[in-house]
Amino acid sequence: MLKKNITIIIAEDHPIMRNGLLQELQHAGYTVEAALENGAAAVDSIANLQPEIAILDIEMPLLNGFEVIKHCKTIEKLKTKFIIMSYHKQKSFVIQAKKVGIDGYLLKEDSIEEIENCINAVMNGDIYFSNSFESNFEKVVDNELKKVAQLTPSERTIIRLISQGKNSTEVGEILKVSPRTVQKHRTNIILKLDLDPAADTLSQWAKEHKEILLSL
Repeated sequence: MLKKNITIIIAEDHPIMRNGLLQELQHAGYTVEAALENGAAAVDSIANLQPEIAILDIEMPLLNGFEVIKHCKTIEKLKTKFIIMSYHKQKSFVIQAKKVGIDGYLLKEDSIEEIENCINAVMNGDIYFSNSFESNFEKVVDNELKKVAQLTPSERTIIRLISQGKNSTEVGEILKVSPRTVQKHRTNIILKLDLDPAADTLSQWAKEHKEILLSL
């Protein structure tokens, strides 16, 4: 598809970033139909214009980027591809982005070449993550999500408390169950996460993956 036939809307509340991105995309030959400063306007614009691509900031007034995508996903027969553009590299933000079904995730430090690579990829039906992420970042996040998905609601609650530094006695007091019950859950969690049962690897894993656990 020719660049001029790829219609784009931008939603970014920072005027310098918004206008800069607008100019870069127009100079590259894309058709930018709207450049908006809040999430509510983005939802209306996407619904009315049905652009090929929406490039969204995460943190915006009225509705954030993830909320915009959730609203738009309810629009019947909408074919718009959603690209998040943010300063945030944390796993928790990437996990939220995956949950709402983004097509691309760019960082605001990325060049116009990287943005164009992302646009080309999502137009071809691929999921694209900025090269600014570590090469195995997405794979690591996906693997950990698959492991956590095996946990029961009770086990997820317990491991979240462990990630906050709580021991079995403290977890039991909070959940009003015996330390023995908590220990049984810990054993099951260690098995599901494929951790070494001979060492205190569960506490270490929980602290290292706290962002993932808090986002579930």
